[in-house]
Amino acid sequence: MSGGVALGAKRAMDVVGAAVGLAVLSPVLAAVAIAVRVSLGRPVLFRQVRPGLRGRPFTILKFRTMREPRPGEVWYLTNEQRLGRLGRFLRQSSLDELPELWNVLRGEMSLVGPRPLLVHYLETYTPEEARRHDVPPGITGWAAVNGRHALRFKERLALDVWYVDHWSLGLDLRILARTVAQVVFRKDVTPTEDLSLGFPLPPGDPAPASAANAAAPARRAAEE
Repeated sequence: MSGGVALGAKRAMDVVGAAVGLAVLSPVLAAVAIAVRVSLGRPVLFRQVRPGLRGRPFTILKFRTMREPRPGEVWYLTNEQRLGRLGRFLRQSSLDELPELWNVLRGEMSLVGPRPLLVHYLETYTPEEARRHDVPPGITGWAAVNGRHALRFKERLALDVWYVDHWSLGLDLRILARTVAQVVFRKDVTPTEDLSLGFPLPPGDPAPASAANAAAPARRAAEE
């Protein structure tokens, strides 16, 4: 299959998969939206600008899982406390990711591809690592089914580049199947990410100097 035909087939799979997913899961989407509205109030959806294909920005959609930081709270040091029982469940079950199906329908994301990370990470990538943006970002991806939240930052980027170099429809189907198994058995899924895994901190934010040595290290929300 030629590259253009394969990419067209990938996009067709994305559109059909996202449309069917939104239709079939509409009762689940409605139930989660109501639960978030009752538990956390408005807004129900979390919106954040992320870099997509070729680094172009788009607004990712997720179900909100955390309360807003209180005065004096550093957001990435207090996310463990701000998550709450509902947010923890949504993240561990990956239900918070379901609104991204709309991003897929809009052509901003694919069902499978490197996860769209935070904008401030862009300046830390090497030219090789930046190639993760040569394909559309995905709801799930090769890194997601090969360690996910247990991966160090650089390990995740290396797996993303591997996916770019080895992409095929067959690989996408394998990743989707492994994602289903991962969600069912909750393998390598944690609601928050350990700061010691090497994820760059936002510019200008205070660095948690004692976090790496603390008995209970500060943790930040995974990608929110």
